[in-house]
Amino acid sequence: MLMSDAIEAFPAEDAIIIESGLVIPAGEVRYRFSRSSGPGGQHVNRSETRVELLFDVAHSPTLTEAQRGRLLSRLAGMVDGEGVLRVVSAATRSQVENRADALRRFQALLRSALRRRKRRIPTQPSAAARQRRLDQKRARSRIKQTRRPALRDEHE
Repeated sequence: MLMSDAIEAFPAEDAIIIESGLVIPAGEVRYRFSRSSGPGGQHVNRSETRVELLFDVAHSPTLTEAQRGRLLSRLAGMVDGEGVLRVVSAATRSQVENRADALRRFQALLRSALRRRKRRIPTQPSAAARQRRLDQKRARSRIKQTRRPALRDEHE
C-alpha cells in the first residue's frame, strides 16, 4: 500500500484559532498521511510522513456565508470541486512536525483570505507632480537629441 487512506481527526486539539472572531473546532479538520517523496533512504520508503490537512470550506457549520464566500473565491486554486481545502506538508522527515507545519500554513491561509482588503481611493497627480514629469521628459529628450549625429546640409 503506497498511500494510506487513513483519515484522522485529532481530538487532542480542542480548536484551531484563526483570528479573534473565528475558532474552528478540531473535528472539522481531517488529516491524511502518505509516504513522502524524495531522498531519505529506507526511512522514506517505510514511514508516512507527508501530511494532508483537509477542511471542508463549503459545508463547514462554523463559517458564516460571507466568510465561506470569501474563502471559496480567494482560495479557489486550492479548493477542489467539492469545496474541500487541501494543505500539504512534506517539509521534514517527521509526521508530527509536518502536521504542525500544515496547521500553521492552514491558519495563515485562512487569516489572509478572510482579511478585508482596503478599498483603493483613486487619486490624481498634483499640478506640481505633472509639471515635474513633463520637465523630466523634456530633459531626457534633450539628452537623447545631443547623442544623434549632426544633420548634414544636402546643398553642399
